[in-house]
Amino acid sequence: MKKSLKETKWHKLDNTAKIFPVIASENLSNVFRISVTLKEMIDPNLLQEALDLVLPWFDVFNVRLRRGIFWYYFETNRNRAIVEQESNYPCRFIDPYTNNKFLFRVSYYQKRINLEVFHVLTDGMGAVTFLKELTYQYLRLFDDKMKECVEAKPSRECSLNIEDSYLKYYKKCDAKGYKTKRAYQLKGKFLPPTVMGVVHGYINIPDLKRVCKINNVSINQYLVANLIWSIYTEYLNKQICKEPICINVPVNLRKIFESTTTKNFFAVLLAEFEADKEDYTFDDILTRVSENLKSQMTKEHLESLISYNVSNEKNLYVRAIPLFIKNLAIKMIYHNSSKAFTTTVTNLGSISVLEEFEKYIEQFHVVLSVSKKQDLKCSVCSFGEELVFTFSSVLSDMNLAKAFFRNLARQDIKVMIESNGVYNEEM
Repeated sequence: MKKSLKETKWHKLDNTAKIFPVIASENLSNVFRISVTLKEMIDPNLLQEALDLVLPWFDVFNVRLRRGIFWYYFETNRNRAIVEQESNYPCRFIDPYTNNKFLFRVSYYQKRINLEVFHVLTDGMGAVTFLKELTYQYLRLFDDKMKECVEAKPSRECSLNIEDSYLKYYKKCDAKGYKTKRAYQLKGKFLPPTVMGVVHGYINIPDLKRVCKINNVSINQYLVANLIWSIYTEYLNKQICKEPICINVPVNLRKIFESTTTKNFFAVLLAEFEADKEDYTFDDILTRVSENLKSQMTKEHLESLISYNVSNEKNLYVRAIPLFIKNLAIKMIYHNSSKAFTTTVTNLGSISVLEEFEKYIEQFHVVLSVSKKQDLKCSVCSFGEELVFTFSSVLSDMNLAKAFFRNLARQDIKVMIESNGVYNEEM
């Protein structure tokens, strides 16, 4: 019997991905957005043509989710992914039954291409890889001059690796679990259902580097400390609070462990500040946060986090438990652990593109969906000499964002603000 020319492939979810199908819902989408803004208006027909070309290269994206007896798994999706014109707020739930079974969506708005991804597929860096290849092929089709130097195949910088790097770098050891002590929660009036407010702050990188150099800290440490300071001043009014401010700080593990996977491969650090007395200064918080994050950014600590994450998957008894029982346990664990964070700051770092494409690109943006106990989240990326710090929130009050950006401005750091129109007041 002859094999089909289009063989159906299947592969496992990576270690981190296993939680997302269990906890995702209309209200908690676990979807994030990476977007690129070009210097010309988007041609939707060319974008569709580029997507048709690029998607088959990426086994991570060209899949549908299946339910097995013991685990979920991915299977090749033979449907066509359709480009949409953006018409909703970002990061809404991706229903595979209305999306040709795909777990991502590509949309456009004026000069912007949006890639929205259900976290079960990949993390921010995996999504950036896909978006860059999509953009390269779109620009090749858009500009006839590019056809001479760009081929209809993956670029020289592209990785299509789909290994589970958590399993590859797992080392059996006595690993401690994540903190589950209750953290301080941001509270307030909510925006109307389905509405998400987004505020982008465009920050001058040379100015930011100057201030970080003076304080002998990294950009990420400074931004996280500034967020904690803003929460401490705006929400706690510099008063004592028994519940610590805990910032979830995901870190990309690829450079540390020399991985090129396009699947999820990150770990979560915790930046913690306990207001056990009144009138802490910003310098106090910056010192504490920088030391806290530095102490966790060691290979040994990150290996212990990988070990803890993978250990349950390696357990033969756990592997033999039917999926519906696993799902109940995962939901309980997620419910208990969700209270341990005040919010999240995810930083994708500097996004670079091939030199021949730089002149076509204005900027990149990252937007996170909110999650249980985190009604506001923050994301960071940079391109060229500009860093974009983004607040995404379902809370009606954005005084926290105002305080955050004003604190930067007080240090003579140039900041320009843009929003999606939900918050109309002056920043």
